[in-house]
Amino acid sequence: MSGSAPAAGETLFGAHWDWNRYAEQEPFLRRLTGSHTYYELSWCDVEKTPGRPDWSTLDRVARLSRDLGIALDLKIRVGLCWATGGTPQFTRGQAGKTESAMPRDLSRYRAFVTSLVGRYRPYGVHTYAVENEVNAQQYWAGTPQQYADLVRAAATAIHAADPAATVADSGISSVALGMGVADRLLAAGRDDAAVAAYRAYFARRIGTRGKQIPDVRDAAGLRQALAHPTNARNLAYLAVTRQLLDQKIVQVRQVHFYETPDGVPSLLDFVRATTPSGIAVQAWEVGRFDKTASASDPVVAREMTQVVTLLAAGGVRDIMWLPLAYNPDNRAGAEVRAGLLDPDGTLRPAGTAMAALAAAARGATARPVTVAGLTGVGFTSGASTGAARTTLVVWATGKPVATPQPGPAVRPLAGAAVSGGGGRVIGADPVQVTSREPFDKAVAALTR
Repeated sequence: MSGSAPAAGETLFGAHWDWNRYAEQEPFLRRLTGSHTYYELSWCDVEKTPGRPDWSTLDRVARLSRDLGIALDLKIRVGLCWATGGTPQFTRGQAGKTESAMPRDLSRYRAFVTSLVGRYRPYGVHTYAVENEVNAQQYWAGTPQQYADLVRAAATAIHAADPAATVADSGISSVALGMGVADRLLAAGRDDAAVAAYRAYFARRIGTRGKQIPDVRDAAGLRQALAHPTNARNLAYLAVTRQLLDQKIVQVRQVHFYETPDGVPSLLDFVRATTPSGIAVQAWEVGRFDKTASASDPVVAREMTQVVTLLAAGGVRDIMWLPLAYNPDNRAGAEVRAGLLDPDGTLRPAGTAMAALAAAARGATARPVTVAGLTGVGFTSGASTGAARTTLVVWATGKPVATPQPGPAVRPLAGAAVSGGGGRVIGADPVQVTSREPFDKAVAALTR
């Protein structure tokens, strides 16, 4: 991952949604045309009886995604069934999803992947992730080496069936990535920075998983936390993922992030340092986790905007928010992961902001904004034709910043009132500034 901006149109804002609620969410989804989404399938679910795959559910998903103009990426999981043997130790959700295990017959697995890719290539599906969050036991029952072998088998089949396809890693969990951030800084001898990064990254998680994410105050405490068996597993799967990236077995690094905006800078530093050049970085799962489920709509809108724009400014592509709308029947019994919509599809402030971001990014080049107490991202299109249009999404990192008068108009991004000064003062809430100038001139106009 380089520090350069993605090419025009490569930073796209999308979402992941519950297909059982498609009818309620379709009007909003049409505002995300041109973005990406993903769908998770398992071999065991598709082919419950050996030799008799049922593609009907996936056919519907692929057809409707194509109709929406939203590119579909697929996560291929094995599951646990006749193809693997064994008894599930973890069963999740109404669909009864289980962990995955290593297939008994890799040739048969490759044949399934080949048929999958051949079937959905005509639908425009060209990116495939192998498994999901293998660092977690509830998703992967094998070893790191078995996971690497599985990815190699899948990648061979995928590229043979679609030479233009790209393969993504499993997407290491948000918590595991945070442990990787801290571990890397410790290994570099940057003890104070490691502790500070840990505390910023896990600001809302500390104490929620007992000794796995404890309240760390010094390097010794951090090392003890990283030695926890769960975190040791996390680091082992980060390491095998790094090997697959280095060897270019996978061409896409899949980022998952559910933390506060303050955790984004250290995440980006970690990803830049551990991702080889030529590997695309995509954020398939971005959201807001808060066990208290107490955040107001304005807070969710502000944090959502800050997180996704910081990722875009850092060169991350295909940023997908999860969930689009929360499920009121989820096992947590509360909205611990904030949605952009109400369950019935009613638009929330965060949804308004996401729709505005999606429109601004479509066909544009993303670049970071850091100037005079402001931070954010700028999207520019038409610069090469002399008909430039730039949309800046910025907020103040400290005291409110007054823009020049006369100067560019400052508008709220999510329906909230812009702080005082007649729309000329930028505070902590992200605002949108549009200009008919190229990026550099548009940014300069904020502070001249």
